Amino acid sequence: MGVAVPAAPGRRCRGRAGPGAGAGARAGRTSCPRRPGAGPSRAGREEEEEDAAGGLLRRAVPPPPGLGAAERGRGQRGRGYRGRRGAAEADAAGCPAPGPRRADGAVRRLEPSAALRAGPPAVTPAHPPPLLPLRRLPYAAGSGVGRRGWSRGAAAPPHNPPGPLQTLVYGRDRIRFMESLVVGDIAELKPGQGTLTLLTNDKGGITDDLIVTNTSEDHLYVVSNAACADKDLAILRDRAAQLQAKGSDVHLEVSDNALLALQGPSMARVLQAGLSDDLAKLSFMNSISTTVFGVPGCRVTRCGYTGEDGVEISVPAARAVELAEQLLGVPDVWLAGLAARDSLRLEAGLCLYGNDIDETVTPAEAGLMWTLGKRRRVAMDFPGAAVIMAQVKEKPRRRRVGLTSVGPAIRPHMAILGPEGRPVGTVTSGCPSPCLGKNIAMGYVEAAHSRAGTELTVEVRKKQHPAVITKMPFVPTQYYMAK
Repeated sequence: MGVAVPAAPGRRCRGRAGPGAGAGARAGRTSCPRRPGAGPSRAGREEEEEDAAGGLLRRAVPPPPGLGAAERGRGQRGRGYRGRRGAAEADAAGCPAPGPRRADGAVRRLEPSAALRAGPPAVTPAHPPPLLPLRRLPYAAGSGVGRRGWSRGAAAPPHNPPGPLQTLVYGRDRIRFMESLVVGDIAELKPGQGTLTLLTNDKGGITDDLIVTNTSEDHLYVVSNAACADKDLAILRDRAAQLQAKGSDVHLEVSDNALLALQGPSMARVLQAGLSDDLAKLSFMNSISTTVFGVPGCRVTRCGYTGEDGVEISVPAARAVELAEQLLGVPDVWLAGLAARDSLRLEAGLCLYGNDIDETVTPAEAGLMWTLGKRRRVAMDFPGAAVIMAQVKEKPRRRRVGLTSVGPAIRPHMAILGPEGRPVGTVTSGCPSPCLGKNIAMGYVEAAHSRAGTELTVEVRKKQHPAVITKMPFVPTQYYMAK
């Protein structure tokens, strides 16, 4: 859901688009001149590679400038470019030096229009070289992690999430239906107001995290994670059928709208130009149905996955590309890839479903008890209520925590060790923080080691490196509340 990144290599000091763009990138792909004496480059070819989730992809790989015959074998899966070039190396190769945080991951630029076309877009390395990691476009789109400058202090990037499920719930019993599945107090939501809530199972595990909005019309608007779409829809339909069999008035409609996210400090200025509604009156987690840049039938919700001020725009599929192109036509708006968005959400201390929360983790363990309404805690009428409330009373044995460290980056699945060298937890998310200039991570540790300031170690490539339990968010969030 989104679109954006800044023109000059700037620091994103906070945005996930949640986390801006230049004329050169908009006009086409940018590449560095070939180095003198370099061997013949490879013609575009198809190559299989693993994406961030471990899936196998086949894509057209452009020839890295200056790649000689002796280097040609390195592009094979499992033996790809393994590092990044620093500023000095880039200058020596005749390329522009990277801007702030560029070395943290801004490895390639993308022609914005390419992301709007079907099929794998063409990508070229922004800095030539043997040592650039190959990643599928959606992950490294735009100018990369280092150019999130737009986010924490400059432009407004949009990013386009891979198809979140959007469901409309109709009927007199829609509130009762929703509360039979989630932990939040849906009945207390005012018209136009939404909330983050959790879909739980009978063991108290988190099946998914959802945003449920009580629209000012006659339905609830529910947004689920794309990765959980099939699972969530099956649960919703099954529960609706059960209630319908008992005479309840509830029915579902799956929306085929696209979802765009426009995030960052410049969002309000950029979007206000295309709205008749006053964005200054729209608070965080509130929603309106409106026309956006001439496209009617859009729902604008002030929320996002970056910790920054931003919106998610549900737009009719037939006009989604048109709206995205209009947003990308604004100088401050650039595409942002998943790598930039991931670092932003982690700096904001936000969970990624499948990494930081899943069906084996309860709200009490994840530090998400704030999603349970007071009335719901008393009624205990949601799936897994007995297990969850028992954990609250007895205290969970493990807790989700934040970690900071210097040295090698902390990555998921790495072991967290206690003072005696004994494993006390596991990392679930981690990356270098462009804002803080240090490594940040999230994970679960035994409750006895969860206090902020506790010194532990993380095992990186069979070596132990110091890490400190740190309160989240790592970077203050910038959610907007109307005055």
